[in-house]
Amino acid sequence: MAAADTGVWGRIAALAGAAGATRAAYAALRTRPPGGAARWERTNHAGRTVHLHAGLATAFGTAFAAATAPGLPARTRGAAALAVLAAGGCGAYDDLAGVGDARRGFRAHLSALRGGEVTTGAVKLFGIGAAGLAAGALLKERPVDKVLAGVVIAGSAHLVNLLDVRPGRAVGAVAAIGAPGLLRRGPAGPLSAVPVGSATAVVGDDMGERTMLGDAGAHALGAGLGLAIATGNGRTGLLAHAAGLIVAAAAGERASRAAAAL
Repeated sequence: MAAADTGVWGRIAALAGAAGATRAAYAALRTRPPGGAARWERTNHAGRTVHLHAGLATAFGTAFAAATAPGLPARTRGAAALAVLAAGGCGAYDDLAGVGDARRGFRAHLSALRGGEVTTGAVKLFGIGAAGLAAGALLKERPVDKVLAGVVIAGSAHLVNLLDVRPGRAVGAVAAIGAPGLLRRGPAGPLSAVPVGSATAVVGDDMGERTMLGDAGAHALGAGLGLAIATGNGRTGLLAHAAGLIVAAAAGERASRAAAAL
């Protein structure tokens, strides 16, 4: 069944739905965090104790709103739920199981894998990559476009995670990158509104250094953003975005190696 163009009200509904679902999840997690509060506490760049509730909340809010946004075909809803939940789940696994692992960058985790050790970073790399390709296969018809869409989705998840190094940077980037998509007609409009709504729902707490996205939230928001970009672009746009994301990933890899050498 073809998607209906729900216009500006559909985008507003998607944005409001994402913000509302994220805030509701955030409040619930603060009240009763799974496994106890201490499990989700971390020390941020300034030495302050913050919690990771924003990560799980944005992952849930983004997935829920994308799967229920108006005017989307069933395959797009399935792709959204798959990409965002897989990215958030792999990120949450790294948040919990990867505590204390100082290894950063693809090379470090692939080197460990060659030695027989499956790191949490390797789980993220292959899990989010596979989910991105599966989501791309649902979104596009031609094989080349399916692969390019998968690269854009997984690459966007990685990009937002790279930016999550200071309060407000990742959520600000999601809002800035996603905002132009709000002007698009068709499914790309409400899909762009979803990560923007989820990000703005926690920006105050993130900037106030009460919470942080962690890998769960950064990857989930990035996957949602990548899904919107992939949906709204043909092959030329997909190629341009994929190339830019690969360059950004390579730059991030070099920065990770440089930081590890210090």
